[in-house]
Amino acid sequence: MTIVSASRRTDLPAFFSVWFMARVREGYFVRVNPFNTKQQKRVSLAPNDVDAIVFWSKNPRPLMPYLGELDQRGYNYYFQFTLNPYTSFWEPHLPSLSERVASFAKLADCLGSSRVVWRYDPVIVSSVTPAAWHLERFSQLAGELHNKTERVVLSFLDSYGKVNSRLQRLHRDNQITVHDITADDRKDELRDLALGFKEIADRWGLEVLSCAEGDLLDGTGIGRGSCIDGKLIKKLFGIERPLPKDKSQRPECLCAESVDMGMYNTCSFQCAYCYANLSEAKIRANLAKHDPEVASMIAVNEKAADAAADAPVPRHHDQLSLF
Repeated sequence: MTIVSASRRTDLPAFFSVWFMARVREGYFVRVNPFNTKQQKRVSLAPNDVDAIVFWSKNPRPLMPYLGELDQRGYNYYFQFTLNPYTSFWEPHLPSLSERVASFAKLADCLGSSRVVWRYDPVIVSSVTPAAWHLERFSQLAGELHNKTERVVLSFLDSYGKVNSRLQRLHRDNQITVHDITADDRKDELRDLALGFKEIADRWGLEVLSCAEGDLLDGTGIGRGSCIDGKLIKKLFGIERPLPKDKSQRPECLCAESVDMGMYNTCSFQCAYCYANLSEAKIRANLAKHDPEVASMIAVNEKAADAAADAPVPRHHDQLSLF
């Protein structure tokens, strides 16, 4: 048995729903090591081999028509729905905020509020999105979503080379300056912001957790959360087996072990803060190799993919790997 992540690496519901459902109907997919594409593995998607599927998305609308089929096939699943109030500077290709709020509500009406987790992520404190702006917008969204979800997950912008270059471009072209609110000399500002988030969440009856922030928010009342949440999966779906921590993730990450279906450099939303995309050119090149009928999300190293597809489907713990 395994947990399937769909996906940390791309917005699978928004852009790859047809491919995903083809893999569900075939009963497997081929997982490609993002750091060595010659390493490929066939992973079962048979309902009896999958504890749960965790979907990550900013626009799950394309997948929603298929949820009834997933239910009929006996899959357990829930959604991590990232819903931020940012402008196109940060999120240039998303549907409007009102459309996304409506999608969130429709999804929650379909699945129930416990199976749609709101991600306010990442929190970017900048010259155009100061702490006060976040608290105002977070409060507005919490008021709209409070009866459609039970939990909100927060994380702060992480520093990656590819992200920093985009932020530098924002500064050069639009005079937007990003502030590292997690820096030692801004601890008071961070604490005030975190306490503000907690007060608003409490007001609307929402549990508020952090994502991979270690002890950064300790003492604010915001608990340490996880996206692939073993406790939540056990509660929602009655899973009884142990769900150990994923050792392949960074130490601060508390997620349970899972197998990811996605591939990097494939998300067309192209958000400025995204760690999963290198460049627009790389995205175009990868998407040109996407075929909904191919067992891997992007057709790479076809001989290895054929060999993986012909191999027996591994069972139980043998499905899990570090790539």
